[in-house]
Amino acid sequence: MHSFEEVRSHIHARFKLRINDPYLICFDLALDGDKRHQGMYLAELDDEAGRNYLRISTPIGPLTGVDAKRCLRFNWEQRMGYLAVNDLDGSPYLHLCENRPYELLSADELDRLVDEIGPLGDKLEQAISSGGDTL
Repeated sequence: MHSFEEVRSHIHARFKLRINDPYLICFDLALDGDKRHQGMYLAELDDEAGRNYLRISTPIGPLTGVDAKRCLRFNWEQRMGYLAVNDLDGSPYLHLCENRPYELLSADELDRLVDEIGPLGDKLEQAISSGGDTL
């Protein structure tokens, strides 16, 4: 995969897109036999040198009441994915994210990332929301 358009085409073949903007797409990943759903966001980023990256993220829940030290410990223990904060509807939300440079991204790797980040995000959402499925 060398561009966001290739990513969009691949993801659109697997999922119905909820958001389909120039450099942002969103879809729902069905989990637990379609009983739960996790919103997945894919966006293009670039660094200072102009290198393009794909960010895969999923919201976990509101940041309010979440212990930042626990989040940092979680980040330290992860081999894939990290926690970050971004606004959602004007409020700070905890997100599980992963970034990949396009030159290292294949269709199989993209599928693997979606299939790992989504369920892990859902488990984290359940842990901080007493089993809820709001995102």
